[in-house]
Amino acid sequence: MQLPFEWQIGLRYTRAGRGAGRRNGFISFISGLSVAGIALGVAALITVLSVMNGFQKEVRDRMLSVLSHVEVLAGQTPLTDPTDVIAQARRNPRVVAGAPYVAGQAMLTHGESVRGVLVRGIDPAVEASVSEFLRDLPAGTLQRLVPGEFGAMIGRELARQLLLEVGDRITLIAPQGTMTPAGVVPRLRQFTIVGVFEAGHYEYDSTLVLTHLEDAGRLFRVEGASGVRLMTSDMMAAPDIAGELARTLQGDLFVRDWSMENRNWFAAVQIEKRMMFIILTLIIAVAAFNLVSMLVMTVTDKQADIAILRTLGASPRSVMQIFIVQGAMVGLLGTLMGVVLGVLLALNVDTVVGLVERLFGFQVLPKGIYFIDSLPSDLHWDDVWSIGATACVLALASTLYPSWRASRVRPAEALRYE
Repeated sequence: MQLPFEWQIGLRYTRAGRGAGRRNGFISFISGLSVAGIALGVAALITVLSVMNGFQKEVRDRMLSVLSHVEVLAGQTPLTDPTDVIAQARRNPRVVAGAPYVAGQAMLTHGESVRGVLVRGIDPAVEASVSEFLRDLPAGTLQRLVPGEFGAMIGRELARQLLLEVGDRITLIAPQGTMTPAGVVPRLRQFTIVGVFEAGHYEYDSTLVLTHLEDAGRLFRVEGASGVRLMTSDMMAAPDIAGELARTLQGDLFVRDWSMENRNWFAAVQIEKRMMFIILTLIIAVAAFNLVSMLVMTVTDKQADIAILRTLGASPRSVMQIFIVQGAMVGLLGTLMGVVLGVLLALNVDTVVGLVERLFGFQVLPKGIYFIDSLPSDLHWDDVWSIGATACVLALASTLYPSWRASRVRPAEALRYE
């Protein structure tokens, strides 16, 4: 199929310039800069958003290894029969496991050290089904939490800060005191450390204390459970599942999912991602300005050609289409090159970072600070399509003024000095 003459001339102008004189060579050089600028902007945007997605996924997965996908909390009174609530929840086909718990805040003391901690009482027999980080513990570790013996497991970071080891004794002080004739006396219990866990998230490794469900109930004076923790088949569908459970569960219960518990953090990440998209899009916009300069110079250089086309019967609209095609092809070429480069970088971030570390002799992510030793990347193809579409739109918009200026060229004036 033969292309319209506007497309043929526009494509010819796109390829012209190499070895065709100093002026055309300079226009070709500006055109190459425009392609390179758009390609670098697109590649940088794809890579940065992929790394941000990777960080978000890494933190979210580590948080959800400790948190539950869905929590069913008791209302005014504790759950006296949490197994019944779990049975009701399991009627939903997307709920795969459940476990009761007792939770409360307490003060941990050891020698002269004092820390605020979150105490979670668990059932060792079923807790691993809803807490992924506990599945990595050596076999039999959870079974050391025996009711009545007041054993406790603490995070590795908390153990490091307080110089605690297995076998050491700590004291947990509940905020609710006991009324006596002498006044309110703090309620406290001594616990023996029976294990150390590592969730991979600083907040939980430094503040979470696990103990048996019954021992936590004695400390906080809870008969039964504070609620149940549920594991779903798809954590991204947890908000929908929580809504279904809120309608079907009977009793004075409150249902929440993991996104509600960390709403502020996830909202902040989304805002940061949008702002990063806007900021890095400015790189593509700057490259589009180069495209405007290149087209303006091309129009100035091709005024005689434009005048001849007009005298042969070409309409101003056809002249405008010629330079739109030229600019659009430059923008499309830069976008395609940027998408290919950005996808390759996003899929091989670890290799590139390792090469940079070896060349310059430093570590990008020291594990002692960030608790991860590799740069995570999670490529989302919808981000790639949106970035590519944005670049093409900016490139196309950059062709409008130069093309309109070309359509306004008057043949008689352009050919006067030819």
